Amino acid sequence: MNLREALNRNDAGSIVPPSGITAQLTLLTAAAMAVLCVFALTLSLAAQRIAQDWEDALAHSATVRINAPDEARSAERDAVMEVLLTTPGIAAAREITLDEQKTLLAPWLGEDAPIDMLNLPVLIAITQADPPYDATGLRLRLSAQAPSAVLDEHSRWRAPIVAAAQKLRLMGWGGIVLIGFAMAAMVILATTASLAANAPIIEVLRLIGATDRFIARAFVARFTLHAALGAGVGSALAAGVILSLPDGASVLGFANLALGGADWLWVALIPFAASAVAFAATQAAASIKLKGLT
Repeated sequence: MNLREALNRNDAGSIVPPSGITAQLTLLTAAAMAVLCVFALTLSLAAQRIAQDWEDALAHSATVRINAPDEARSAERDAVMEVLLTTPGIAAAREITLDEQKTLLAPWLGEDAPIDMLNLPVLIAITQADPPYDATGLRLRLSAQAPSAVLDEHSRWRAPIVAAAQKLRLMGWGGIVLIGFAMAAMVILATTASLAANAPIIEVLRLIGATDRFIARAFVARFTLHAALGAGVGSALAAGVILSLPDGASVLGFANLALGGADWLWVALIPFAASAVAFAATQAAASIKLKGLT
């Protein structure tokens, strides 16, 4: 097919030569970016699940601490249990045993710490029902029946833990955005280099009547296709890594990194997002570069 026939058939791809190493680098870079994007997405979704799980777990539990003297401790414990078991909105209440307290303190005091010699407070764990209890009313009842009892709703623990998980989630999404910008910059550089390398051919095409839009379409299609293929391969490789993780695999003791059913939709969208980024970047780079070649 000669140039005239290609122009008449509006077949830009057949008259623009292969882009060589730039197109191959586009494919490899897109694959690498997709792998990083899947990992960032996985961590972000895991952090979101962590925040939700911790929020749900801590929001439905509370603790009553009794610091009464030894002679009054038993009486106050019985009074607190009676108040808790007769309060609407409390599903269950039980005393945390000495062995359980020892387990909780072991990371700080050691397994062989003489817990029995410490004057530990009485701790009663509360499980919230639906609808929940009235915290203000419960505090008033406890203060009347057991002056040393303190209701702890875990709010001071819940807030920083959930905030930290939310920040991890935002960091993951921020990383995905940066990956998108890096990919766009790479595609722009590759397109510009390819156009510059094919400047003599572009000049000939213009002389026989080819428009800049016609010429740009060939480069846009080529680099968009390479970016889509690379992102698809990279996403598949990263998904394989995620699937290969054993059940319950965790990072820093947090949560399972396995993706759920709906989470895989985000992974499936990565090649399409890469195509959109490559299309926009190539279109902009081709438009600017072709104007510079006039």
